This record gives sequence, C-alpha cells and structure tokens, in this order.
Amino acid sequence: MKVKARALCVLLPFLTISNAAPVNPPLKGSEALTGYSSTEKVPSRAQPKIDYSLLPGQKEDLKIGSYLDFENVANPQPIRGSTGGDDPGPRNYYYDRINSDKLAPPGTDHGSTINAQWPMGLSHNRLGIENAGWARQENTDVMPDAVEMAGVDMRLEPSAYRELHWHVAAEWSLVLNGSCRIQAVDENGETFIDDVTAGDVWFFPPGIPHSIQALDDGVEFLLVFDQGDFSEDNTFLASEVFLHTPKSVLAKNFGAPLAAFENIPDDELYIFRGTPAPADIEEQNVTTPSGVIPRTKSYSYHFSEQPAHEVAGGSVKIIDPQSFPIASNFSAAVVTVHPGGMREVHWHPTSDEWTFFIQGSARATLFSAPSSANTFDYRAGDVGYFPKSNSHYIENTGDEDLIFVEVLQAPEFTDMALGQWLASTPRQIISDTLNLSNSTIDSLKKEKQYVVAGSTSD
Repeated sequence: MKVKARALCVLLPFLTISNAAPVNPPLKGSEALTGYSSTEKVPSRAQPKIDYSLLPGQKEDLKIGSYLDFENVANPQPIRGSTGGDDPGPRNYYYDRINSDKLAPPGTDHGSTINAQWPMGLSHNRLGIENAGWARQENTDVMPDAVEMAGVDMRLEPSAYRELHWHVAAEWSLVLNGSCRIQAVDENGETFIDDVTAGDVWFFPPGIPHSIQALDDGVEFLLVFDQGDFSEDNTFLASEVFLHTPKSVLAKNFGAPLAAFENIPDDELYIFRGTPAPADIEEQNVTTPSGVIPRTKSYSYHFSEQPAHEVAGGSVKIIDPQSFPIASNFSAAVVTVHPGGMREVHWHPTSDEWTFFIQGSARATLFSAPSSANTFDYRAGDVGYFPKSNSHYIENTGDEDLIFVEVLQAPEFTDMALGQWLASTPRQIISDTLNLSNSTIDSLKKEKQYVVAGSTSD
C-alpha cells in the first residue's frame, strides 16, 4: 500500500478527470513520501547544460594565484587548476563577475579571516529633503570586525547644508569632489571658517559643533569616525535640540519671547537646501571676544596642494598630526597605483587600517596568523578593513589608475614593509628560512617602496 500511495502522490499533479476541472493537489504532502522504499527508484532528472570556458589563469598552478578578470565572462566558474567544480546555479552572476577571488580563490588562500570588504553601494542610502543630497555609511552593523573606525560617504547638492550638528566621535574628512564651506566654534568661543575643495581634509574633535555647506559645484566627501559602531543617525542636530527643549526654556535661555520660536522646524533637517553662501568668505567670518581659532589648531588642511611623492608604481601622499596637529590620532595616506602595480605587502603595527577606494579596481589578500588568508576584490566606493599587524597588499587589477585612502588611528603614519624587512635581515637567515636564491636576495630593496611597478601582462 505504501508504494501505491507514493506513486499516486507523484502522479496527482498530472492527473485530470475527463470533462472535469483539474484535480488540485493537497497543500501538504503525505507521510507516504518519507524515507526509504525498496521498490521505488528515484526518477532521473536531467542536469542543466553548462557551457563555459576557463581563463588561462584558471589552468595554471594554484599557488601562482593570477587575478581572474571575470568582468566579461558569460559564465564564470569556481575552478582553479584541479580544485573546484562547475556551478549550474542558482547564483548571482553579477556578484560572481566582480568578486572573482571569492568565486575562485587563489590556492594561497586558507581558512577564514574577518570580512575585509564592504561595498557602500549595499548600504542603505539616507536621502536629504528637497533633493539636497544623500548619505550612506559603513559601521560594525555591516562589518562587525571593523571596530576602530566607521565611515560615511556624503553628497550635498549646490548650496545644500549638512545641518548644524556635533558628534560624540571625532570626525576626519577627505573631500572627494566639488567644494564646500565648513564652519565651527570651539569650547573657548573661538571661531573657524574655511573653504575646502577636492583633495582637502578637515577634522572636528568630539563635541565641536559645526556645519557644512556645498558651494556652487556641490560636494561629495568621505567621513571617517574613530568609533567602529558610530552611526550617522545618532548625530546631535541643532533642529532636534530645539524640538526637544521646552519653548519656555528656550525663551529663558535666549532672552527672547515665546513667539520667537513659533516657526522652528517641526522635524530634523539633516541635509537640506539653503541660501547660497556668499562668494566672499569674509562676509561669514564671525568673530567673538575670544577671537578666531589659531592656525596651529586649524580644523582644515589643504591636502590638495601637497605634492605627491612619486615612486616607480605610482605615488603616495601622507598626512598625520606632524603636519595637521588638531587631528591628534588620525593618520592617512592617499595612494595612487598605476595599472599592473601594487601597494607593497605591508602591515601597520599599532593600528587597524580603514581603506576607501576612490577610483579603479583592486584586490587584496589579508593574512591573519597563524595561517588564515582570504583574498577580496574591490571597486570604487568600497571599504576595506585590515586589522593591526595583519599583512596585506593592494593590487591594481584594472586598466586605469587605482586611487584609495588608507586611514589609521595613530599619531604618525607608519607601516612595516615586507621587502624592507627581508632586505634588512642577514642574508643567511633569509636563505636558510625561505630558500631564496642569492640573486633574489640581492634584488631586495632596503628602502620602503610603498608602491611597486608591474606589467598588466605579467
């Protein structure tokens, strides 16, 4: 009876009764479908046909680990050398094409590291009112191990404001494009105002109230905070302070009549359009009996005017408290890597590295002791995170310059370069440990390279 019942259940969806409506199968199945049957064979179901071809790098030795450019591959497969196998789906081909080192990792990958990649494009976007701009963020909600820093990518349309506000965290910013006017006052009543443009940096300590207004061309900027769990949604806004303070208290505080507060906003503004800033900044240069903030404590640094340090494979610009004292624990490097080149293998002994990719495409392998290594792929708008003393490189995998900023929580920008370390170690130790030839040891550089050159045809 069991066999017959199972056979009937299998046939039910296809049975029809002559001159009657089709039989509707039950919502739930039958116990007769469970378990082993000695007389019933599993029906043969044809596998979908998979047409694909492998890239040359998928056929080479696993340890070579060449970058696999799946961007224009119709059906990329999780295969390297003798490992892996085809994938008939279901799958997301778009993610597979832009994350080839996750789909078909190099043979040098092993175990599991932290997740060192987050695309800002997957962050929920917070939209400003009246088409004034937007903001999206990365923090420990999406990168749980990125505990030292969090980031925000923000856009303000021409004349739009980031509302008057302050934070419990320190704010470090790099202007990505356009220009804006920034304004603040410190706890001594000293005032500050400046115009900054693409490539410039600003810094506001915790609790310092400030505002940002885009100039005629609008602005986009990167914000980095010194708390990994920082959220833009928890900012102290001027509009919210007024909304949540009794009007009688406001009147007493400001020595004004109650009627003065009848038209305050009935909701937060956050990002909103405003009156265009005057072309002459002096018209907004408010001074108080305390005066202006001295240059040595300036909240802005015109990083765009600092020449880049040119190296064989690109260039590097470094900013840290030695040149920008107010940002007491923020150090950063803006790195340009020409096609085929790479940021040399390195690590930071005293700080995690928070990285934002501004232009191009890249990959990086994060190595965590004792033996875990994972390789990640990055595009413009992605965040990378590399814990302190964990070695990594960043390789340009595209055909245009790769540009990114790496930010540290450190009073000075420092790193350890793998090449310089080996070149500074007695050759016999290197030879006995790594079995490198004399010619290879002779080629090691005793100076940091920061960026090394390469060929896209290597």
